Amino acid sequence: MALTKTIIAEKIQETLDLPKTTTYDLMEEFLEIIKETIEKGEDIMISGFGKFCINEKQARKGRNPSTDEEMTLPARKVVTFKCSGKLRDLINS
Repeated sequence: MALTKTIIAEKIQETLDLPKTTTYDLMEEFLEIIKETIEKGEDIMISGFGKFCINEKQARKGRNPSTDEEMTLPARKVVTFKCSGKLRDLINS
């Protein structure tokens, strides 16, 4: 099962004993800050969790799998995530 925004908001609500609308608004604002930062091309590092990085991929040759037609895939930006050492230790323990 995937962890959804609603589930996260409910867990925050239970932990901090805040109204449901407040916790949902807090989470939405947090995600909006992350989206705006990534949109600007800046990395995001959250201590003890990990780092979201913007990487640029060069244009490359590819092919359409249904027609085998060769094509050039355009350059693009991708977001990658590298977990922190603490998170990696928790996952592997």
